[in-house]
Amino acid sequence: MGSKTDKALRDAREYIHAAAIGVDRKRKKALLGKPTTPVQVKPDTDVAGLLDSYREASFQARALGNCAAIFDAMLRDKGRPTIFLGLAGSLIAAGMRQVLTDLIEQNMVDVVVSTGAIISQDLYQARGGRHYHGSVDADDKELRDLYIDRLYDTFIDEEKYWKTDLAVSQFADSLSGKTLSSRAFLALLAEKARMDPGSILGACARRGVPLFVPALNDSSIGIGLTEHYHRMKKLGRQPMTISSIRDNYELTQIVVQSPATAALYISGGVPKNYINDSIVMSYIFGIDTGGHRYAIQVTTDAPHWGGLGGSTLSEATSWGKVSKKASHEMAFVETSVALPLLYGYALQKNAARGRKRLRFEWKDDELRKVSRV
Repeated sequence: MGSKTDKALRDAREYIHAAAIGVDRKRKKALLGKPTTPVQVKPDTDVAGLLDSYREASFQARALGNCAAIFDAMLRDKGRPTIFLGLAGSLIAAGMRQVLTDLIEQNMVDVVVSTGAIISQDLYQARGGRHYHGSVDADDKELRDLYIDRLYDTFIDEEKYWKTDLAVSQFADSLSGKTLSSRAFLALLAEKARMDPGSILGACARRGVPLFVPALNDSSIGIGLTEHYHRMKKLGRQPMTISSIRDNYELTQIVVQSPATAALYISGGVPKNYINDSIVMSYIFGIDTGGHRYAIQVTTDAPHWGGLGGSTLSEATSWGKVSKKASHEMAFVETSVALPLLYGYALQKNAARGRKRLRFEWKDDELRKVSRV
């Protein structure tokens, strides 16, 4: 009986050993060279310390920690890359307005490209509107009767939105007959928000940060401009119009006049592709920039559907949008969770300390000069 047991154990050992014959031990040791480290949260742990520890963990914690480290690197880069901030999603309703404004005020971004909804919601708040605690279980038919708009668990006063639309329309009356880029138009409209310390529009105006909204018509501001267009037509006057191609022209000039570029994408959508396409469009000026030196993105869009929002930054390398040598990372994390952490990391690390602000000098649609101040 004992001999049978001994033989079975011996056979098992021989089977295990035989299965491991031919293993490349050197390669195996190299791949298993860095163990993960459990995340520890202590009484004195701050945002920067937490994200540093994330880099030693796994899954989206590691990805977000890597995003933070790359953000820190792009801010400290002595080559002073121009940082483009791409914004999509309902970030204002989500409570991210002040964080976005602070990114601009703290000189952590140089150019902003946004969806129209974000800037419309910012203007709505600059004019006294608010976003309110709501419920996903609300009766949407009742809300329609009350003219309350719902964004997931957040409520908005539609009547105040109407007033914002009409204010944009009336402002456009003073520009009737002109054709402007979204940047030029928003720079003028932003004067209405200069005094609001929490406004993205106001911060861009105060700091001279170019703000582009390439799909401005797809927003509440776009509705206001359509109302202006309609009235001008009825009056037999030439309406003010936005040229999206002029947007292309102006943004690409910023790219070709930059020593290097970097991108911070909050969600995806039109702003992500617009910023990346400006790299491609540089060939119009006879320049190959080589792609972004740094690129990070936080999003909940998945790459396997083939859509733009979730397309990987590695994929963008094949288009020449992101450099083959770039530091890049994507974290699949909901943006209202990830954005404050990334900003807090850079703030607590003093990553932007000593970073000179850019000054853009425009003459109509021509970028005459970019200087550091």
